[in-house]
Amino acid sequence: MPTEDSLFSRRDIMRLATLLTASGALPFLNARAARAQDPDAPVKIGYLPITDATPLLVAHGRGFFEAEGLKVEKPVMFRGWSQIVEAFLAGQVNVVHLLSPITVWARYGSQVPAKVVAWNHTSGSGLTAANDINSVAELGGKTVAIPYWYSIHNVVLQKLLRENGLKITTSGSPAPDEVNLSLMSPADMVPALASGQIAGYIVAEPFNAAAEINGIGKVLRFTGDVWKDHACCLVFMQEDDLANRPEWSQKVVNAMVKAQLWTRDNRAETAQLLSSADPQKYTPHSPEILARVLTPAETDEAEYIASGAIKHPEWRDQRIDFQPYPFPSYTAELVRMLKETEVAGERGFLDALDPDFVARDLVDDSFVKRALAEIGGLPAFGLADAWTREEVLQA
Repeated sequence: MPTEDSLFSRRDIMRLATLLTASGALPFLNARAARAQDPDAPVKIGYLPITDATPLLVAHGRGFFEAEGLKVEKPVMFRGWSQIVEAFLAGQVNVVHLLSPITVWARYGSQVPAKVVAWNHTSGSGLTAANDINSVAELGGKTVAIPYWYSIHNVVLQKLLRENGLKITTSGSPAPDEVNLSLMSPADMVPALASGQIAGYIVAEPFNAAAEINGIGKVLRFTGDVWKDHACCLVFMQEDDLANRPEWSQKVVNAMVKAQLWTRDNRAETAQLLSSADPQKYTPHSPEILARVLTPAETDEAEYIASGAIKHPEWRDQRIDFQPYPFPSYTAELVRMLKETEVAGERGFLDALDPDFVARDLVDDSFVKRALAEIGGLPAFGLADAWTREEVLQA
């Protein structure tokens, strides 16, 4: 069973639900505003030990922040989303990665004065199921774990279930045409699948790779094979830093963009850097598990195509990839999909949102555009030289 002190525990989930209301966030925002803001404050990164944090950790580990002339503290690892959000609200950290739906909730559900400045990565998640389950349709009547209601994982999973004729329940006793969704810590998902407590889970890497390597489950679908090149975690920064320390903010984004470019060309080194074997010990994951995500074997793709985990090989989607530009079409589509997704708690703010307004208001892409211009623009990441794209979703 999930433990209270585990990463993403139920206590953490309840705490985050309280924080991301206007009244819950206000004390921390007031405490931050009451303190004198140091214009020379160093980069203070808050992160969770998942591959979503890769660019921020690489930027620290490879010295990209210092190369920009910035002072930087060792990144602080948090145990759950509520802890990282609380530290960000209070000003204890000033650069964080958050699940893209959480940034929507933070800005419009609790009026957090912060903006998305870049994407951290694309894809990087999967739906993993027990070895005897061979299709999404076979999840009917079973329980699937999700890490949070406001996550790209929940959004993509519910789309997959709808298109396979399955309905959502949280009753714990699903009918044959229903799937019971259960909130669970990613760290608890692997043992829960092994024990038969759940039939599957959808989550960020490297927890899908962990199930594969330990032989307890298989990837049923990659989320990037449902929503082409979707973002998952985004870089979130305080508006007062963006407005009052624009040069500092630009250098932060420069370093992160350069770290993404380096990661694309040095995937094996990245797996080692992020692993428990590295002196920095950024994450508790083994080099073997991280390598399966960052440097998959050439034979993996053919096996995934044969099993149906990949249905769109023509997309050439990486298991996890990196590019920083926050395409407005993604943000607008995310809001539209969130409106169709069942989430727990108060959602009045969400129902009232205009997708195109959110795409303009939630994101400040000026810093990342300047950072990209210094390194050759979007073509440096293998993308077309354009600030627009069409969202592609095919279950």
